[in-house]
Amino acid sequence: MHDERLLVDAAWLRARLDAPALRVIDCTILMTPRPVGPSRIESGRPRYDAAHIPGAVYLDPVEMLAAKDGPTPYSLGDPERVGAALRAAGVDDETTIVLYTTAHPMVATRTWWMLRASGARDVRVLDGGLAGWLAAGGPVTDRPPEFARGRFGAARVPALRATRDDVLAAIGDASTRLVNALSAEQFAGTGGAHYGRPGRIPGSVGLPFSSLLDAASGRFLDVAALRRAFAEAGVSPATPAIHYCGGGVAASGTLFAAALVGRRDDRLYDHSLLEWSADPALPMVTGA
Repeated sequence: MHDERLLVDAAWLRARLDAPALRVIDCTILMTPRPVGPSRIESGRPRYDAAHIPGAVYLDPVEMLAAKDGPTPYSLGDPERVGAALRAAGVDDETTIVLYTTAHPMVATRTWWMLRASGARDVRVLDGGLAGWLAAGGPVTDRPPEFARGRFGAARVPALRATRDDVLAAIGDASTRLVNALSAEQFAGTGGAHYGRPGRIPGSVGLPFSSLLDAASGRFLDVAALRRAFAEAGVSPATPAIHYCGGGVAASGTLFAAALVGRRDDRLYDHSLLEWSADPALPMVTGA
């Protein structure tokens, strides 16, 4: 069973939907990969307007949480930017936030990380997203909610975020594992989209985020299966890891899975390969 302080199901949410200290957030964006560089991004607002979980608000993680001039489209914005978005969504410091998407769950985990790295204390993800909610008989509406403006006070949490220098220091350092969350062919540099240069950071192990989800439902595998996946990838429970991918989105999913299995010292390389591969002086390797 998953930790409900991180991952909740439709039954859990439905039983608490009217709780005054709960805020449900639809954070959908649609990401279409390009052969090279960041994905094309579209807002999920039209989907929200058509049908959303009752009481949910819409928050675009790129337009409302990301830095305006960051090295990637998803780079974490400063605390005040994130705080303003959450206050506008009716969030207080004590609010329990439940995130969901109508598309890929890695957007929800990316938003989870952005909020946690900005000081939000209680952020959870709805397993299976809106599809899981509907499959469980959950209601939807097209009516916008009414709520008071929140009083959330944002603050950066540096321990959750890794920089380029942190990653560079981890190469060849047995005390830190580098985890690449992209597909096996992207890891090897043999196919799929790449982010300026194909391949991976030296010393990395591959743990595709997609392998941690049930293919039919988009839900996370059970905790035992997640632990096996980390072990088979060579990620020891005793070794902290830095997770990365193309732009820090898929890697937020492996980081979230790490939290589900009790790993508390892992970090996310926010800018990932969009930053790393842009500097020809930084090493990358290809092949098995």
